[in-house]
Amino acid sequence: MPQALLELLKVLGRTIGGNIFSSGEALVLVYIDHGSVTLVNRPSKPDRRRFLLNSGILAAAWELCCADAALTQERVPTPICHDGDEPTASETEGPFFRPRSPERGDLREPGARGHHFELSGVVLSRSCRPLGGAVVDLWHADEKGEYDNVGFRYRGHVITGPDGAFRFRTIVPAIYPGRTRHYHVKVQAPGSRLLTTQLYFPKEPANLHDGLFQRKLLMQVADAEDGLAGRFDFVLNVG
Repeated sequence: MPQALLELLKVLGRTIGGNIFSSGEALVLVYIDHGSVTLVNRPSKPDRRRFLLNSGILAAAWELCCADAALTQERVPTPICHDGDEPTASETEGPFFRPRSPERGDLREPGARGHHFELSGVVLSRSCRPLGGAVVDLWHADEKGEYDNVGFRYRGHVITGPDGAFRFRTIVPAIYPGRTRHYHVKVQAPGSRLLTTQLYFPKEPANLHDGLFQRKLLMQVADAEDGLAGRFDFVLNVG
């Protein structure tokens, strides 16, 4: 049971002696035992004031339950690697990929107004083995929601070391019509197939309306000293 709802029901039980809802001859009792809720009918006299009060309380509890469930979905982090994990989900390349990006981890442009963002993570095999020598290619829209299709602004790739780690310093891309906020990524290690995917930001309202959005591709994002920091670990389909 969502913790917020559980706590509210506990308070209600203390406040009105388990009497949550009454209507006509039906009175519903709520008993809480280790997070579970049991409803039991008991005869009672109708009380309009109590009926209205408790109806409002139940509505509030339901809102808390739904809100807590929604936040739980958004809090789903990048999975911790376990032996035999599924590879990272693929996504469409989109129309703005350009091959032969420069090898660089710092994609920030002089004078750019976008918020700074540091993206880091590890490239792993399905058995959780760090994959050195993997190419991680990143590209995304600028602070106006536009892609550079002539040069290589906000485009670049890095090669992982023996620990499989990668890091980019860039900006938070703007949203443009039809898409939520996202990064495009291609990842390939020696001996592996090419993974093409996208990474998404949590708590973005536009996530709900983007047909390409996948919750499993949400980054872990937190405040950093000079902007935001995000993490995502890629699992490639190699043993």
